[in-house]
Amino acid sequence: MTEVIDTTARAAATLRTPAVVAGVGILLISILAGLANFGAVEALVTTGDATKTAQDILTSETSFRLAIAAFVLVAALDVVVAWGLYAFFKPVSPEVSLLTGWLRLAYAAVFAVAVSHLAGALHLLGNADYLRTFTPDQLRTQALLKITDFHDIWTVGLVLFGAHLLLVGYLIYRSGFASKLLGILVAVAGAGYVVDSFAGLLFADYALSLGAFTFVGEFLLMLWLLIKGRTISTIG
Repeated sequence: MTEVIDTTARAAATLRTPAVVAGVGILLISILAGLANFGAVEALVTTGDATKTAQDILTSETSFRLAIAAFVLVAALDVVVAWGLYAFFKPVSPEVSLLTGWLRLAYAAVFAVAVSHLAGALHLLGNADYLRTFTPDQLRTQALLKITDFHDIWTVGLVLFGAHLLLVGYLIYRSGFASKLLGILVAVAGAGYVVDSFAGLLFADYALSLGAFTFVGEFLLMLWLLIKGRTISTIG
């Protein structure tokens, strides 16, 4: 009897840890990415105006640097979340869980490349001697192009992220221990990212953001992992 209890406790602990890690990771990503993107980058960048963008960034250089650091942490946290979700859903389907993890890792890598362009934009606005071969206007324009590259690369990466969420939704739906509705909502959130990303790449004037409405699936997944997911002791 004691052996059975010990086995059950170990099984519960095995699933509790990745659930908490994934839930906390998603929470931190939401906070850091929101603050960095909307609180710093979007607030300092004026579309089509390289001079004003450069002036605003240099005036709030510390905020811009903190945003870059926050984005780097987000990329690192995505790696941690990839492990947590893989470990948690592995009993449902090892193959699909592995693919889900690799998709998030691939997204994290693409996102890290995107963030490097923000750092590049900051270098272009610096005082290094090698920059004197360019005029101030040229440097400001190149800096704005770097920031545009950041958004474009991130948009491409979100296709991978959306596919990741689609598979997470599938795993939840199949699991038998979570609401099928949650699985559907997470999959819908993934589809929203995929549609937004492809539409943004195909249509220059695309202004609709499905992700602004479908993100609820991500939010509910985070809550479920933190509140309910860590109490799951058996799967099947």
